[in-house]
Amino acid sequence: MAVAGTDTGDGPLAGVRVVELAGIGPGPFAAMLLADLGADVVRVDRPGGTGLAIDPAYDVTNRNKRSVVVDLKSPDGAEAVLRLAERADVLIEGYRPGVTERLGVGPDACHARNPKLVYGRMTGWGQDGPLAQRAGHDIGYIAVTGALSMIGKPDEPPTVPANLVGDYAGGALYLVVGVLAALHHARATGAGQVVDAAIVDGTSHLAAMIHGMLAAGGWQDRRGANLLDGGCPFYGTYETADGQYMAVGALEQRFYDEFMGLMGLTEVAPARGDLARWGELRDAVAARFKQRTRDEWADVFAGSDACAAPVLSLREAPAHPHLAARATFVDHEGITQPAPAPRFSDTPTAVRTGPARPGAHTAEVARDWDVPDLIPASEMYGTSRKGS
Repeated sequence: MAVAGTDTGDGPLAGVRVVELAGIGPGPFAAMLLADLGADVVRVDRPGGTGLAIDPAYDVTNRNKRSVVVDLKSPDGAEAVLRLAERADVLIEGYRPGVTERLGVGPDACHARNPKLVYGRMTGWGQDGPLAQRAGHDIGYIAVTGALSMIGKPDEPPTVPANLVGDYAGGALYLVVGVLAALHHARATGAGQVVDAAIVDGTSHLAAMIHGMLAAGGWQDRRGANLLDGGCPFYGTYETADGQYMAVGALEQRFYDEFMGLMGLTEVAPARGDLARWGELRDAVAARFKQRTRDEWADVFAGSDACAAPVLSLREAPAHPHLAARATFVDHEGITQPAPAPRFSDTPTAVRTGPARPGAHTAEVARDWDVPDLIPASEMYGTSRKGS
């Protein structure tokens, strides 16, 4: 018996309907992940579009979605979104607390139409607390949670990790986990609920292991002084002869021994167990890496368990033999991009469509979701609007 979705690329969430109120950053990424997993995601764009300051044709966070344009400040805007919410399983929004309520599409209004709806809220500070109404960005959220303080060299300012730690790991991924958990509950009980996904909460949660180590005395509360933050000479990055870098993660003894053997540094290997000699060990490893290029060192470690890897650029990564063999990156409509993740044995996922252009699917969604009032009357009756 065939499993629904098998070999179609539809994914395990085929049949789940999601309304995304357009924004930027973690909200669109969370909606993309749901779309990658097979959900029918309808992005409600504002007139003029909403998104990154790039051509919408390249915004891959809008892939596998459909877009309609609704002016939520117009007299009929809220009703159009509520009609979509009636037919949806999930709604995602990323406005400041209270904004959707003022627009008439807050949780109470949506649940009055659809009690089973999972209402996902994506913010930096959360729905309450002293900073809930303040503006913010990834760097501020990870700063106050302590996460930023762990990243970088001890004698330099903290290193900014793009916006991966806060927006996407602490924000978008936690929103998706919360939405899926609430969806499971809604299907079991018939009761929807609000998911309050705050980047400060998720980012703090990511550091659970570190807080445990800190409490046990196994982690020092400063940069570059611990096993996993660059303080350890056999867990870090080293410059090579061509100005590139190698990453080393030879933590376990057997991997360390293999690493040091391939480096030709067995004479200083015993320094591993003596913290007073870690400086000597780091200098020896750094000097040896400087003797060859990055690609030469990659060849040295190829096929080994030394836990050393070349640091590749974004443009280089898709061509790495392992990633190429797994098709970790795909080309779609001329854009090289990460393939959907994770992978499923019976309900595989795929990049089915490119980035949704604002408003491109209004008529299609109006038909499929049975919401005809998404289409302006002038378009329904085939007349032209002035200036169109």
